[in-house]
Amino acid sequence: MGEGNGGTGMAERIERKLTEALTPLRVRIVDESHKHAGHSGWQPGGETHFRVEIVADAFVGQSRVARQRLVYQALSEELQERVHALTLRTFTPEEDPREH
Repeated sequence: MGEGNGGTGMAERIERKLTEALTPLRVRIVDESHKHAGHSGWQPGGETHFRVEIVADAFVGQSRVARQRLVYQALSEELQERVHALTLRTFTPEEDPREH
């Protein structure tokens, strides 16, 4: 679940949306907003910049760009509302760095 500034509402929302859309085997969301204070897109209270690591069968046979599109589609509302930046690491189960 969300890390960084503790479990945040937006991190939990991101996790829920990705789980519903991609049925991941593993998903990790870290709120990195505190690292971007004063930068473009930053807002008081954080929840604007996230790092997402996700392992899903949905990524099998997909290019890096196609995987990112799947994530962006799942989070389209969040990206329009508050989320300014996502750092994505997308893996198939066979590519999962935790399993190797």
